[in-house]
Amino acid sequence: MPAKVIITDFVTEPLDEERRILGELAEVIALDALCEDELIGRIEDADAIMMYHQFNVTSRIIERLTNCKLIIRCGVGVDNVDHAFARTRGIPVANIPDYGTEDVADTAIAMMMTLTRGVHLMNSRLQRNVGPWHYSPMVPLHRLRGRVFGIVGLGRIGTSAALRAKALGMDVWFYDPYAPDGKDKSLGVRRAESIEELFAKSYVLSLHCPLTPETRLLVNAETLKLLPQGSYVINSARGAVSDPMAILRAIENGHLAGAALDVLEKEPPSDSDPLLQAWRDPHHPAHDRLILNPHSAFYTEEGLRDMRVKGSENVRRVLLGQAARNVVN
Repeated sequence: MPAKVIITDFVTEPLDEERRILGELAEVIALDALCEDELIGRIEDADAIMMYHQFNVTSRIIERLTNCKLIIRCGVGVDNVDHAFARTRGIPVANIPDYGTEDVADTAIAMMMTLTRGVHLMNSRLQRNVGPWHYSPMVPLHRLRGRVFGIVGLGRIGTSAALRAKALGMDVWFYDPYAPDGKDKSLGVRRAESIEELFAKSYVLSLHCPLTPETRLLVNAETLKLLPQGSYVINSARGAVSDPMAILRAIENGHLAGAALDVLEKEPPSDSDPLLQAWRDPHHPAHDRLILNPHSAFYTEEGLRDMRVKGSENVRRVLLGQAARNVVN
C-alpha cells in the first residue's frame, strides 16, 4: 500500500509538484481545512503531514496520529504547531527556513522605502484630493543614506534585509543574542548589545525574528518610546511580535512617522478591529501613515513553488527511510 501524505490547508488541487515528487511513494491528499476541527477523522492514519499557516495544529490532533513519521511546516515559523508535544510522540517536526528569504526581505525594504520616501502618504492624500499638489505634506523627510536601519533577528531573512539596506547606504545595526560573534564583521554591519540600544538608534526598525516567549510583544507601548521621534516600524515576521494598538497610538501622537505590518496576530482581523477602523478612516493619521498587507510578504510564484517542492522533498526523504532536514524539535 502506498503511504498517505496529508496537506492540511492552504494548498489545494492541482497538486502537480507534490505528486511529481511523491507520486510513486504516496497518495497525496489536500484537505483544504479552515480550522483544526476539520482535521478530525481525516488525518489519523497519515504517514506524513504538510501544514501551512491557516490555523494551529495542537496536541489534540497530534495525539491522534498513529503512523506519522514527519510533520513539516511549509514555511519558516513553527509557532502554530506543538512541536514539543510532537517530540514526546516520537514525531519530528521540520520547517523550510529558506523558501522566502529574498521575498520577505524585498518586501521589508519595499515597505520601508514606500514609507520613508513619502510615497504612500502622498499617493493616499492626492487620491483623496486632500491638500496641495506639492511635497509640503511630507515635511520633514530625510535622506536614507547614513540613517540607522535596525534589525531584530539576523537570520536568513534579517541578513538579506541587512544587505539590501547596506546597498542603500544605510547604517545597519542588529540585535540578535543567538547570532555568533563575528557575524557583524563578515556582513559589515554593527551589533547592538541590547534591545534598548537598538531601539534608541533606529530610524527604521525591521522585525525578522521568530515568535517565541522572548519576542512576544517585543514592540509595545514602552519599547516604542525608546525609538527616536519620527521613526518607522516594519513587521514582516510574526503578528504577535508587535502590539498593533501600541503602534497605532504612536502614530496618533506623532512619535512614529509610519509603520507597515504584513502580519497580525489574528488574520484576517474582524471589521470591528480598531486598527482596521483607524486605517480605513480618511480622517485618521493612520490612513496615510500605516500600511497593512495580508501576510503576503512570502509570496512570489518562485517562493510558493519552493515551499511545495522543498516540503515534498523532505517528506520523500523520510518515506525512503532517510533523516529529515531542518528538524526543529
